Order: sequence, then C-alpha cells, then structure tokens
Amino acid sequence: MRQLFRRVNEVQIRRGDVFYADLNPVVGSEQGGVRPVLVVQNNVGNKYSPTVIVAAITSQIDKAKLPTHVELKRGEYGLEKDSVILLEQLRTIDKRRLREKVTFLDSEIMAKVDEALKISLGLIEF
Repeated sequence: MRQLFRRVNEVQIRRGDVFYADLNPVVGSEQGGVRPVLVVQNNVGNKYSPTVIVAAITSQIDKAKLPTHVELKRGEYGLEKDSVILLEQLRTIDKRRLREKVTFLDSEIMAKVDEALKISLGLIEF
C-alpha cells in the first residue's frame, strides 16, 4: 500500500492543471467517460492526498450558459475544441483516474474559475 501511495503521488498536480481523466462509472447526469478535467483543489491537498477535486470540461458548448460555466477557446490551452469548464460538475476522484496532462490555465482564466466556483458553492449571491 505504501508503494502505491508513493506512485500515485509521483506526478506533480497543481491547482489549474488540466488532465484527461476517466470519470466512469457515472450515475444519471454526471459527466463521464475519458474527458479533460480541471484541478480545483488546493496545492497542499494535491501534494498529500490520494484524491483530487476536479471540475469536468465538455466540448458540448451548446449547453445552457450558466454562471458556473467558464469558456475555453480551441487552441488557447491545448484543447482541440471550444470547451466549457462546468463548475457545477465538481467531483473528488482518486489520482489514479488521471491520465496525461493537457495544460495549465493562467491566472486570468483561474480568476473566472474562482468566481464561478463561488457561485456554484453558494459563497456569493448571484
């Protein structure tokens, strides 16, 4: 078990990283499949915990535009399609679900993510 814990934590994971992750199995309206996810957990948790908190990213940009959505343009961050970060679709996953790293989001986009998270979690009035 100790060896497994070390292996899982060998990859440096930072808040703002985008990875592909296998989100199956799912129930109901949860986002599933292998898809990009944004790491929203703090870096202390990212370093020491075997789990990580992520937000799903979808390329289905025709979904309802919600105040919990942050758009990413194709090509800007290494994504192949225009995409939307779904900050209402948060999930704690085991780090072993993470696959390859796609990119790291800059502070400008992460400021938008932080505002959408505050709305999603009811920390500010909307």
